[in-house]
Amino acid sequence: MNLPSPALVAQSAVRRLPRWALLLLCAAYIVPGYVGRNPWRSTDITAFGVMRELAAAPDWLAWLAPARMTSGDAALLPYWIGAWVLRVTHGWLAPELAVRLPFMLMLAGTLAAVWGAVAHLARHASAQPVAFAFGGEADPKSYARALADGALLALIATFGLAQLAHETTPALAQLFCIALLFYGLAALPFRLGAALAAAALGLIGLTLSGAGGTALIIGALVSAGVLRVRPEQMTGRRRAVVFMTLLIAIAICALLTWRLDWWHWRLELPTRWVAWRDRIKLLVWFTWPVWPLVLWTLWRWRRQILAPHHNWHLALPVLLVCVPLLSVIFGDGALDRRLLLALPGVAALAAFALPTFKRGGAAFIDSFTVLFFTGWAIFIWLMWLATLTGFPRQPAANVARLAPGFHQEWQWPGFVAALAGTLAWVWIVRWRAGRHRAALWKSLVLPAAGATLCWLLLMTLWLPAFDYARGYAAQMRQVRAVIGDGAPCVHVQNLTSAQIAALRFHGNWTTVRPSAPPVCPWLLRDTSVRPKFEAAPPSQFWQRVTDIRRPTDKNETLTIYRRKAEDAVLDAPAEN
Repeated sequence: MNLPSPALVAQSAVRRLPRWALLLLCAAYIVPGYVGRNPWRSTDITAFGVMRELAAAPDWLAWLAPARMTSGDAALLPYWIGAWVLRVTHGWLAPELAVRLPFMLMLAGTLAAVWGAVAHLARHASAQPVAFAFGGEADPKSYARALADGALLALIATFGLAQLAHETTPALAQLFCIALLFYGLAALPFRLGAALAAAALGLIGLTLSGAGGTALIIGALVSAGVLRVRPEQMTGRRRAVVFMTLLIAIAICALLTWRLDWWHWRLELPTRWVAWRDRIKLLVWFTWPVWPLVLWTLWRWRRQILAPHHNWHLALPVLLVCVPLLSVIFGDGALDRRLLLALPGVAALAAFALPTFKRGGAAFIDSFTVLFFTGWAIFIWLMWLATLTGFPRQPAANVARLAPGFHQEWQWPGFVAALAGTLAWVWIVRWRAGRHRAALWKSLVLPAAGATLCWLLLMTLWLPAFDYARGYAAQMRQVRAVIGDGAPCVHVQNLTSAQIAALRFHGNWTTVRPSAPPVCPWLLRDTSVRPKFEAAPPSQFWQRVTDIRRPTDKNETLTIYRRKAEDAVLDAPAEN
């Protein structure tokens, strides 16, 4: 049976969040970070390099193994999409901008899918608020829409989403696919055909994006959950159709994972406190400021979670959070990209905390949010003014020490966008203090708007600094000053995939492995603290010219060698 719901919501609390405001907030979050910047190190420019190579590949068979080119990511789908867009837009759109268009759509699709998933979950009978004795409780449609608005705001407010969702990497494709899967599973009792298509495409897309293990585990658990949890309207033939469709999708995912040799999970429980501490810190900051709401949801809905026979609205997001969370606890490598897949479920759980909030808790969240994000906005503005004018001196000196050689320049478009965002934040704070006090989604308006403001300020005022610090453009300009534009190719030795992609993009040089005798006039070798995989080039053929360090990283130093003249090579003694 259904346990009494902890949600107490009146009809006045589910007033509609204006669509224009929600869409404007999403646009202000999505566009900055995609427009006007260079590719960043290291996964961003590495993936961009793979897409450029695929787009230029004359043989379509190369599209079946892009990981062999310059990336170790076990993924196909995001590289296919990026390469196809590069081919379509070749000649009339800058490649670094063209390749980001589908990823912008993926981020927008992720936000829309999470909204739709929570809107369907909130329509379940087990998710409805308590009925009042004399009426006046929220109607199901308005209640579902209000919770969906809250979930979307919670997702935007999450700190960990900002950077990873604005990179052209398989991580964003995986996030979109798991959000699509989330929507399909949530909508099964209401829209069987569309929901099954979304769930199947989400599972297969998740596999082709490099998360085959996650797709198989989630698919298996969901299939078992369909038999046990039994959400409303899931009986008889409908349940059989859902179960068989999920099994077919799981079989396809297993076949792809096996044929492409992508099953490389290694689960190991950390034994050192340092590893546990790093994971705890990652969980805290990556899901901030939403994780306190998640804990509150787990506490207030604990009876429903412990008896999940009919509570699909809680069982599904908990499942989608637990699988990536376990991969973070027992896995290694890029843990933040694994945790990214838990954010749709985290946002949904945070939304279900809203109907159980009391006025005091909402007021505390509002006060803390205003102080937190206003303080960060003021800090970002002051640091930008310091680097632009030199006053105050200490902040400007700190930036100069961290990014030697960087000079801040005035940029009107960025300044106007940052000023508009700041004024909008002031208006939102005043609006929140004076109106819509009873709105269900009110507690997440300021966190989402504050996170969007800070991201907007960083990607407008500080975008040149981020390009300088996180990109390779400054280092490649120094390399070009030494070897010029006339070199048909350059030999590369000990360089990472990101460095090779940067040479090809910023310098437009063809990179070739070292040979004897050399065929290219220049050789670039990474001589930083990274372990030396290959011996130094033979002095018989090469003369060392200079070292060029990436300005903001002492661990990335390129040593440039010039090929000796032919007569000097003949006169030089041969090396043993």
